[in-house]
Amino acid sequence: MKEVAKKNEILVEAEGVSKKFCKDLKTSLWYGVKDIFANVGGNKKERVLRPKEFWAVKDINFQLRRGECLGLVGHNGAGKSTLLKMLNGLINPDAGKITMRGRVGALIELGAGFNPILTGRENIYNNGAILGFTRKEIEEKIEAIIDFAEIEEFIDMPVQHYSSGMKVRLGFGVAAQMEPDILIIDEVLAVGDLGFILKCFKTIDDILPNTAVVFVSHNMPMVSRVCTQIILMEKGQSKFQGTDVSKAIDLYYSRFSSNEKNEIFSDGSLSLEEADLLEAVNIEGVSTLKWGDDLKIHFKFKINKKLTSTPRFNIVLLDKEQRPVAILENNNKDSAISFSENSIEFIITHKEIQLSKGVYSINISVSKKIDGRHPLLRINNILSLQISHPEEVWQPFLLKSKFTEIN
Repeated sequence: MKEVAKKNEILVEAEGVSKKFCKDLKTSLWYGVKDIFANVGGNKKERVLRPKEFWAVKDINFQLRRGECLGLVGHNGAGKSTLLKMLNGLINPDAGKITMRGRVGALIELGAGFNPILTGRENIYNNGAILGFTRKEIEEKIEAIIDFAEIEEFIDMPVQHYSSGMKVRLGFGVAAQMEPDILIIDEVLAVGDLGFILKCFKTIDDILPNTAVVFVSHNMPMVSRVCTQIILMEKGQSKFQGTDVSKAIDLYYSRFSSNEKNEIFSDGSLSLEEADLLEAVNIEGVSTLKWGDDLKIHFKFKINKKLTSTPRFNIVLLDKEQRPVAILENNNKDSAISFSENSIEFIITHKEIQLSKGVYSINISVSKKIDGRHPLLRINNILSLQISHPEEVWQPFLLKSKFTEIN
């Protein structure tokens, strides 16, 4: 019964947590002086904004139990880092209450908590002491920390000479191997290589039953991999909160959508009149296809200068980080394209799209001849496309497969 109660124990609790900042340094300093003398922290005006102030975090509420992982997601400036700093005790909320029960390990900034002139070994002892461990307890774990961080050769070298990856490995090694009750992880894991990231997630799996984890990342497959609940933040407020991690990820992706045309090059021969995704469903302002649907794109170009032959169309799909992931087969002399004196129009179809879940953008380039020479037009981000699927995977493609029983 004691073990069951321990697993259900609430370790992190945020009640109406809010934090405001001032846009102007001089005004901020003046407000600080006034607050000291007026003891504003306890008066009824704590939720009132003064001139030039804004809410970095506003009315955040959640409970996190042992064995649960909370994902905090949102675009830059959403308030995630400010909330983490309040959870870690680096800054105090202007309103609301935060309750943290147990030892807290945090990786909220690259190299944070390390003394740069001390060695890696000395920093392990310092960080362990901050977490509340005795020297004997640290000595029992130090070899495991060094092995995990994979920096045996450099453990007695000053941390100021460590690479960013080495700092992350050491920081995560201390935070995880010390097995804190609460572990706070910011975007720092993005610095590590894939092998180390996978090792980190295996460690999180191992310690999660006895730990409450707050995890911040822009990598949605990572969030989907470890989080049991999620908060989508926007302009300091919670826009979505709950255990439906997949829905929050869809909403996060939808905020990347932008249909602004970005013309990179044009010789004046052509101009794009229309570009539409056919048979796509509009969800939160983003054209969405289900995984396995047909991708159909309608293009219409206006001809401004006479063309003697059908141009070549090069259509590329990129992920949300603008990495090319696929190219559609180019047209040839047998392709069905409507070509008149004033316009070019066609629909290009890709059957049963198998890109994995996420948001993609579409670029197009047009050249004068089928062989791809003599560029006429290039436009980036002409369309945004979201692929929906219940599964979140790391890889850019989720390929259809069939399992066959062996008789």
